Amino acid sequence: MRYFVLLADELSISRAARRASVSQQALSNQIRCLEEEVGRVLFFRTTRRVELTPAGLALLPKARSILATAAEALASARAAEPDPRYNPLA
Repeated sequence: MRYFVLLADELSISRAARRASVSQQALSNQIRCLEEEVGRVLFFRTTRRVELTPAGLALLPKARSILATAAEALASARAAEPDPRYNPLA
């Protein structure tokens, strides 16, 4: 989802890959896997452009929401008081 949102924001595989600190091939492969899972093409691709398809446009707000919810969940877990009976980092 993160790569999908990055690519939707950048509309450039090279810029999205740079922001994600991954290769263009790795980002493209993950987008292809997501498209297979969804069963729809999410981006129109040419040698010069990337553009969201109607399916991509429909997915984008939900993908943003999923990422925001995941970030909130991680923040909540990190903010929780540690259990003194269990501390593997000590």
